[in-house]
Amino acid sequence: MDMSVWYLVGAVLVFFMQGGFAMVETGLTRAKNAGNIIMKNLMDFCIGTVVFSLLGYGIMMGEHVFFGLIGKPDWQLFTDFDGADWKSFVFQLVFCATAATIVSGSMAERTKFSSYCIYSAVISLVIYPIEAGWAWGGGWLSKLQFIDFAGSAVIHMVGGWTALIGAALVGPRIGKYTKDKDGKTKVNAIPGHSMTLAALGVFMLWFAWYGFNAAAAADVKEMAQILGTTTIAPSVATVVCMIYTWVRTGKPDVSMCLNASLAGLVAVTAGCASVDAIGSAVIGAVSGVLVVESVNFIDQKVKIDDPVGAFSVHGVHGLWGTIAVGLFACNEKYGTKGLFYGGGFRQLGVQCLGAVCILAWTIVTMFIVFKIIEKTNGLRVKPEEEIEGLDIAEHGLVSAYADFVTPQNLSVYSLGASTIPTEVVAKADGKVPPEVAIPAYGRKSDSKPGEKISKVEIIMNMNRFEPLKNALEEIGVTGMTVTNVMGCGIQKGQSRYYRGVPVEIQLLPKVQVDIVVSKVPVSEVINTARKILYTGNIGDGKIFVFDVENVVKVRTGEEGYDALQ
Repeated sequence: MDMSVWYLVGAVLVFFMQGGFAMVETGLTRAKNAGNIIMKNLMDFCIGTVVFSLLGYGIMMGEHVFFGLIGKPDWQLFTDFDGADWKSFVFQLVFCATAATIVSGSMAERTKFSSYCIYSAVISLVIYPIEAGWAWGGGWLSKLQFIDFAGSAVIHMVGGWTALIGAALVGPRIGKYTKDKDGKTKVNAIPGHSMTLAALGVFMLWFAWYGFNAAAAADVKEMAQILGTTTIAPSVATVVCMIYTWVRTGKPDVSMCLNASLAGLVAVTAGCASVDAIGSAVIGAVSGVLVVESVNFIDQKVKIDDPVGAFSVHGVHGLWGTIAVGLFACNEKYGTKGLFYGGGFRQLGVQCLGAVCILAWTIVTMFIVFKIIEKTNGLRVKPEEEIEGLDIAEHGLVSAYADFVTPQNLSVYSLGASTIPTEVVAKADGKVPPEVAIPAYGRKSDSKPGEKISKVEIIMNMNRFEPLKNALEEIGVTGMTVTNVMGCGIQKGQSRYYRGVPVEIQLLPKVQVDIVVSKVPVSEVINTARKILYTGNIGDGKIFVFDVENVVKVRTGEEGYDALQ
């Protein structure tokens, strides 16, 4: 196999990771911000391409000066089209975009889009290229044989710690942390709107990660070894996380397991070409527990709102994976063997030195960048814009899910036979012509003077809807409006956890059936509903009865009793 071709195929797979990050972040946040998340991930790559090609690539891969601290850009991409190393440029560009996009999820749902674009430009222009040049561009860390084969430190640790700084400075989402009656800070869960999208994103990322880690493999044998370690670590991490959360909360946590898969991938990235099956398994096992404890610590102890766990997945595990190379490296191809394989402390010391220096560079520079943005352009949207959602506030997008049912747009449909004549339905505009309609609101019904009209509202479990619908049709109820709702009674639903945070009031999915009757006795409707819905258990539902002053049929103008027939 021509490894140079695989090198470029790997770069294309890394580009595909942008879609994976977009899906994970969209799924773990609320639907009203989905379009904003997609836009930020798109612009990460597009803005990054512009600034990285203009300056970032030259800083990263140019001849390093000042003791190997920074490269001298030569702008060969623009001055020597045939002689420029386009293969290297494309490869390094997609990695740069990955480092930038990690931050999107941590600052989601409350950050100004313009401020995010500024941040994205700065990190791709100078912040990432300088530290990446230390390890990959011939800088001082590469001369010390610092091992970061695919970027646990260079990419993920930088992106993760930047995410922590950004999330801390922009502040938590409204309602995330509140005060209880004793004045203590209470952590509130804000569940994401689509676990399906989040899972899809994880599978996309895992698939693309094979290119991320193995693109720079020297030969097919090494590529196969890298694919093996890149599979073992996240698999072990996910299994360990499942067991750990199952024991801890009584249920295996879905979102935590998704984070664990990514954490295992991040952790093995630095040493994917240097560790064996045992080393990658241990790295994964530690990640499966570490990701849970990290998410809980940041969310509940430090109280920094990171909706997708970007810091815990990338920042913490980028650091862990970098150090782990000094413990588990089993060959000397890229450095010395690790501590547990007889190599002593040298490689561990180099890994720790590299991690500390990259961390220091990232924390200092990105804190300054975010502070400048905060003081000039501002980081955070207005409270009313955050509540309304960034889709509409920042992009004029009413909904990223137009024509689809979302938690914000509960489904409503009506049942009942149409009485519109066929010839009227066939009209091009679908309207009843004036000569057919009975005009004028205010025409009182005289067919059943004084007939009482009542509305019956039934809240019930979803699985009893079909039997109830059939039973009501049998007693003469010909129309109803059915709505999917969320609610709870005195028992407050069932206790559960979301990402380790207890959800105090559990809103359970219910069905609300609204019926307006006059001819059919209300008592018959109630008795029929109770007979169908009764199980003797808590949560069977409730029935509400209201007096209705009048009913008007829009199409004909009939009122009262006649409007219901």
